[in-house]
Amino acid sequence: MQDPRGDDSVESDIERTARTAEHLVAVARSGWRLVVTHGNGPQVGNHLYRSELAAEDAGLPVLPLEVCVADTQGGMGYVLQQSLANAFHAADIPAVVATVVTQVLVDDEDPAFGDPSKPIGEMIPADRVAALQKRGWKLVEDERRGGWRRVVASPDPKEILEAAAIRALVDSNIVVVAAGGGGVPVRHGEDGRLEGVAAVIDKDLASALLATDLGADGFLILTDVEAVIDNYGTDHERPLATMSIGDARGRLAAGEFPVGSMAPKVESLCRFVEATGNLAAVTSIERSLQAMQGSAGTRIMRA
Repeated sequence: MQDPRGDDSVESDIERTARTAEHLVAVARSGWRLVVTHGNGPQVGNHLYRSELAAEDAGLPVLPLEVCVADTQGGMGYVLQQSLANAFHAADIPAVVATVVTQVLVDDEDPAFGDPSKPIGEMIPADRVAALQKRGWKLVEDERRGGWRRVVASPDPKEILEAAAIRALVDSNIVVVAAGGGGVPVRHGEDGRLEGVAAVIDKDLASALLATDLGADGFLILTDVEAVIDNYGTDHERPLATMSIGDARGRLAAGEFPVGSMAPKVESLCRFVEATGNLAAVTSIERSLQAMQGSAGTRIMRA
């Protein structure tokens, strides 16, 4: 849980995750059972870069991207698991928290493999772009944040392979951390065995698929803004309390939502509502409880 202001130290990650856990426990206290997912965009990019530097400087083997995804699932899962356990303890609520390293099946014919678009790693200043491109990195400019990002393939998630295990844990009243970073992308090889795929799955799309598989009563996406903004960046900005699936899809088609941030969130909420008809909203971490109560954030409706 990195600070959006740019402090990417481990200490800052732990502090921010602890604050997030307090809000999630408030949701649990109100009667909801929790399955927590998370992103890993900055972390997995940093992990991959460390591996590449270690290979250059010390001759260590480069870690495949999908292994880096699994590593960040474990490391970030540990921080979330501990933070949630501490927050439940502080609230005097008995709870067991478990992290599941989650594999997600993708189609190796997905067109995303021919058009890498998923940002990973830190923001890159313009004066480093040429050197990193020589390494073979594909970079795209993020004009809104004033820098560049490394991008990799991001195929659509097709199946959460550990969904049954996650459901069994939830049915046993265990708080589950799962599908971290969108899950480890895998495919079936020619002999039917699972193989890792060098990609990063969008965390929101994977979370929507998991929530659908679990038959969740509510699906909440937490981000750094309180609601989806209509006419973003203009003098006529206003928060949207609700959107129908049709309205949301129309806005997506018109390019109203940034591809690397709000667009996959809105698409994920639409998919969940289409499949279940249940509560689906996006809001800030601080307004999570109010969003589940229907008084904050932007909610996607069937009609």
